[in-house]
Amino acid sequence: MLQGIWVDDESEEVVFRIKGDSVFYPDSATMPAYFKIVADTFVVDGGSQQDKYPVVKRTYHTFWFKNTNGDFVKLTRSNDPADTILFSAPLRQPVLITEKVKRDTVVYYDEKRYHCYITINPTKYKVVRSTYSDDGMALENVYYDNIVHLGVYQGKRKVFSRNVAKQEFAKFVPGHFISQAILGDMLFNNVDDKGFHFQASLCLPDGNAVSYLLDVCIGFGGQFSVSFKK
Repeated sequence: MLQGIWVDDESEEVVFRIKGDSVFYPDSATMPAYFKIVADTFVVDGGSQQDKYPVVKRTYHTFWFKNTNGDFVKLTRSNDPADTILFSAPLRQPVLITEKVKRDTVVYYDEKRYHCYITINPTKYKVVRSTYSDDGMALENVYYDNIVHLGVYQGKRKVFSRNVAKQEFAKFVPGHFISQAILGDMLFNNVDDKGFHFQASLCLPDGNAVSYLLDVCIGFGGQFSVSFKK
């Protein structure tokens, strides 16, 4: 009964497509989800969470249920062949937020010349970001995280050189945030008697303004430390 494409009654926008035992969304970044009908409940399992929506009305042409806010979602089966174009893309891939970036900064301190190298490397590590559609349905979007290679050299002498991942900042950021965040960027900030300071940003990958800025300090002896950015 539910196989096909469903559109919102009011906006007439495509909400999802049900094919087999899966729900597919028109947004290419959103993961398909497994679904089942249990008694009078529409159960959608995206992998990292399971959401249940009470079914109000279900016929061949009509599918009504309540979203997580208790609001009615009223859908009608699409009869427009053009709507299938939204689902004609190949298997969905996680979204790459950042292209590879290289930065080289020359720094002078105590009459010595240093080079600070930053390389932002996109990875194949997947980050699942839970969001909600306009209809109040839980969605899971998938993105690729970044790893930053950070290096500090005095001439040919290596002061510090290794990869930095978002897990380095786990004790400074709430767990629910860091699990859905990516290591967005790292910038050279300044140098003082403690060492070289870099600004690392952890951000949600969907353009959300919420982010954490942390100070990464590389000591002159190669010590690595993290603190909240002042």
